[in-house]
Amino acid sequence: MVGIVVVLPAALILTFRFIPPPPTPLMIGMHFSGVPISRDWVSLNAISPNLVNAVIASEDGKFCSHRGFDWDAIQAALEYNAQGQGIRGASTISQQTAKNLFLPPARTWIRKGVEAYLTVLLEALWPKTRIMEAYLNIVELGEGNFGAEAAARNYFGKSAAELSRNEAARLSAILPNPRGYRVIGPGAYVVRRTNQIVNMMDDVTRDGLDECIARQAL
Repeated sequence: MVGIVVVLPAALILTFRFIPPPPTPLMIGMHFSGVPISRDWVSLNAISPNLVNAVIASEDGKFCSHRGFDWDAIQAALEYNAQGQGIRGASTISQQTAKNLFLPPARTWIRKGVEAYLTVLLEALWPKTRIMEAYLNIVELGEGNFGAEAAARNYFGKSAAELSRNEAARLSAILPNPRGYRVIGPGAYVVRRTNQIVNMMDDVTRDGLDECIARQAL
C-alpha cells in the first residue's frame, strides 16, 4: 500500500521529468466520449515566451517564487467564497499541472488532498522549466485542443513558437473555461480579458516574474 500511495507517484513524476507523459485522464475521457483530440508535445524552447508570460500573468504571478502553493491567493479565495457570491479558485500552475497529469475531473476534498500531495512531489522532483513545459503541453485550450502547439496550429495556422503577444493572451484568456469561451470570434469577456493580460505581460517582464524560465533560456 505504501508503495502505491508514495513510491509509485514519485516514480512516475520522476520518469515524466525526462519523457513526455501519456495522454491525461481528461484527454482519455474526452476521446471516449467522441470528442476529437489534438495534441502535439513540443519542448519549452519551441513555445513562444509570449505564452509563458501570458500564463504567468493570468494564472500564477508567483510561479517562479512559490513552492507549489500561493498561500495569499488561497486565503483571498477562501474569504471571497465565504461571502457566497461565487467560487474563486487559487490553483497555481504547479497544482494545475499535477491535477491535469494524473487526476480525472472532479471536485472533492479527497481529490484536492491528492492534488496537493502530487504538487509537493512535482515541485521537489522537477525544475520550474519542466513544470511550465508540461503545463503548456497538456492544458486544455478548447475545441479538443490540448497544449500550445495544437492550439496555435488549429486557431492561428502557426507554430507555438510564433505566437504573438495578443494571440498568447487570447489563449490564456480562455483558460478558466476553455469549452465555454472562444478563441476565434471571442465574446466581450475574452476580448476584455485579452487586453488585460497583454498589459499584465509587461509587468511580468518588468518585475522579473518569469525569471525562472528566462534564466534557463539564456
